[in-house]
Amino acid sequence: MHYGLDIGGSKIALGVFDSSRTLQWERRIATPHESYSAFLDAIAGLVHDADARTGERGSVGIGIPGMPVTADGTLYAANLPAASGRALRADLCALLGRDVRLDNDANCFALSEAWDDEFARYPLVMGLILGTGVGGGLVLNGKSIPGHSYITGEFGHIRLPVDALEILGHDIPLLRCGCGQLGCIENYLSGGGFAWLYNHFYDQSLNAPEIIALWEQGDEGARAHVARYVELLAACLGTILTIVDPDLLVIGGGLSNFAALTTLLSDRLPLRLLPVARVPRIERARHGDAGGMRGAAFLHLTD
Repeated sequence: MHYGLDIGGSKIALGVFDSSRTLQWERRIATPHESYSAFLDAIAGLVHDADARTGERGSVGIGIPGMPVTADGTLYAANLPAASGRALRADLCALLGRDVRLDNDANCFALSEAWDDEFARYPLVMGLILGTGVGGGLVLNGKSIPGHSYITGEFGHIRLPVDALEILGHDIPLLRCGCGQLGCIENYLSGGGFAWLYNHFYDQSLNAPEIIALWEQGDEGARAHVARYVELLAACLGTILTIVDPDLLVIGGGLSNFAALTTLLSDRLPLRLLPVARVPRIERARHGDAGGMRGAAFLHLTD
């Protein structure tokens, strides 16, 4: 059995998957913040429960926000204060008596989608999250590519390309990002960025679902806004896809619920790529909230 834990600031989700990658059992608990020992005990308790239910010692993979293993072997995760700065992987390996694998939660999202039955035939898969932020990951031959500092999929912190100024106007404000830089594409392509752009051009504060509802009703302003957003998304992805050149692009996050986005993007991308480039297959994520624990469980499947 393969155990996947998706650890966030508010909850720890455990999924138990069999050899055919089918979910057999899951459980969620609140993430402990009071102490590191309580944090370790919570994970160990979930794993031991899974062992008792399955009658075996399953493999353990964990998806976690931040950098799972920094240069000194410790975790960096700002929203997990009880564990950040601790040697989490080494401590869990010792506590559980087995190899515990950690990866960034966005990488686990990409890995989950790459191991989907229909998508497994694609050698290079890029996952793109358009949600509260913009992130994702890369999977090559079924294995995530975390990079030297676990930032391979931090697409949101690429700066706006010069084409964006033609699309949005040369006077577009360069917003300050949480990373400290100006003009990161996350501030314009995330769910909040989608809404910010609408307010910037139409002086009306609506959230993404409200704007999309207007688009579906044929509202002229919403239609123009979505067309502009898709053009911007295509321009930003044009740079990324020229470097990565994936076989498959899977879009997750809240904006992936806007089903027309993948079709609209496919139509606009060719203008932003090299003439010889082929637009990758573009699909919405298939596994939703379960993606994090699925991908974490599959960290052991590439041996």
